[in-house]
Amino acid sequence: MNTPPTTRQAARGFTAIELMITVVIAAILLSIGIPSFRSLIDNQRMTTAVNDLYAAILLARAEAVQRGGRVDLAPLDGADWTKGYAVFVETKATKTQVPDFSQDTIVYSTGPVADGITISTAFTDETTQYIAYNGTGRTRTNANPQQAQMGTLSFTQNGAAKKRIKLNLMGRARTCDPNSANATEVANCTATADGK
Repeated sequence: MNTPPTTRQAARGFTAIELMITVVIAAILLSIGIPSFRSLIDNQRMTTAVNDLYAAILLARAEAVQRGGRVDLAPLDGADWTKGYAVFVETKATKTQVPDFSQDTIVYSTGPVADGITISTAFTDETTQYIAYNGTGRTRTNANPQQAQMGTLSFTQNGAAKKRIKLNLMGRARTCDPNSANATEVANCTATADGK
């Protein structure tokens, strides 16, 4: 009986050398891509922090107009915006510009911003950290309801200035980039009409 010759089948899979080369190439690509991905995540966290506080400012203004009276936006602890903030109507007799969840009417509140982000302020009235709107949609200070609470909230990330929210004399808020080189750009932060 004649048996047909058998052919040896090629081995399937990867050899150890092919696998090692693939792992080395993957490691090189990851070492290039991870820092860029980290930067993308940091930028997204900054954008979220700025947009959330900007939206809270717009909400406080709209709520003041709707209610026809004063509405405040302030840090939860009265000092540090990064620990969270609230839009609220103070109903207690002694106004503190610090939200009290048991006594005040809380319209909106949020928790802390992402790690590495700091928020500093330069306002007309810096005795306490707050933004207050009256029933006409204009900002006001505690000392004088006719004086505007204008100024700037500056956002930094890991020590570098990234974004700002500016409040003008009329109580309008806008976001801007302190690193913008184009003086005619809307997002430029150098406009002196915005106050501080």
